[in-house]
Amino acid sequence: MTEPLLRVVDLKTYYKTSAGLVRAVDGVSFEVYEDETFCVVGESGCGKSTLALSIIRLVPYPGEIVDGKIIYRGIDLLKLPESEMRKIRGKEIAMIFQNPMNSLNPVFTIGFQIAEAPIIHFNMDSKRAWRKAIELIAKVRMSDPDVRARNYPHELSGGMRQRTMIAMMISCGPKLLLADEPTTSVDVTVQAQLLKLLMDIKKERRMSIILITHNFGLVAEVCNRVAVMYAGKIVELGPVREIFRNPMHPYTRGLMKCLPIGTKRKGQLYTIPGQPPNLINPPPGCRFHPRCPYRTEKCRKEDPPLTEVEPSHYVACHLHR
Repeated sequence: MTEPLLRVVDLKTYYKTSAGLVRAVDGVSFEVYEDETFCVVGESGCGKSTLALSIIRLVPYPGEIVDGKIIYRGIDLLKLPESEMRKIRGKEIAMIFQNPMNSLNPVFTIGFQIAEAPIIHFNMDSKRAWRKAIELIAKVRMSDPDVRARNYPHELSGGMRQRTMIAMMISCGPKLLLADEPTTSVDVTVQAQLLKLLMDIKKERRMSIILITHNFGLVAEVCNRVAVMYAGKIVELGPVREIFRNPMHPYTRGLMKCLPIGTKRKGQLYTIPGQPPNLINPPPGCRFHPRCPYRTEKCRKEDPPLTEVEPSHYVACHLHR
């Protein structure tokens, strides 16, 4: 296999709060290759968004990356000064956030905001950058791009705002795009359109995507490999087909059982018992053991490492060691 585009090694990102230390990302490792769609899936609060923000070093206060490596094209991003990191954000690695209204500036037109990155990273003159912005608005399939470029964010629908975010993020041709639940703020029809748009752009530009989601349906449709996160850790990682064919971690199996399949299923959907743990004071041993139907005494005492149990299929579970 070729060298990875991105390699995350034992990453730890904690939030220092008055209640204690929140271990949002606690020893996460994975690799992303060129022209790959890599998914990170898990419940809300498991650390998915913090993981994405850590990669581009935009973890908000009081969060802090306390250990690990983030190696992009052979360079450890955690060792770069902020001035050098700014040259990578947007140009090499870009991110689409969950809520576009929190990311778009309400006092500037969307054309101005899309044109801003090429001006900064490529020293492009304003007229040429404006023309490029109109081209990008057309590329993300918004009608009347000349008119839309002069619109303010509040004048657009949710789907249009998310398309604007996509246009902004691809304006400098990044090699890696972080998409943090990019379809959650829009209805189902627009979700499908945005997803197809992202995949078309990825194919055209041979871009890699890390897709953060809690939707296993999206994972099955577009991803090459998937990492399942629980309570700040990756508990299973492997090719999508392998994970769906043979989910090995009890948490992954539970998530699969929660999916509605077809129209003939009777009775209530399966739910995983219990609640995710408090990341200030997580349980000892395997963090999933209080909710696991297969737990043993060893699960209560020892935290299982992520181990390769099949070719390219990794699981953090004592049952498979």
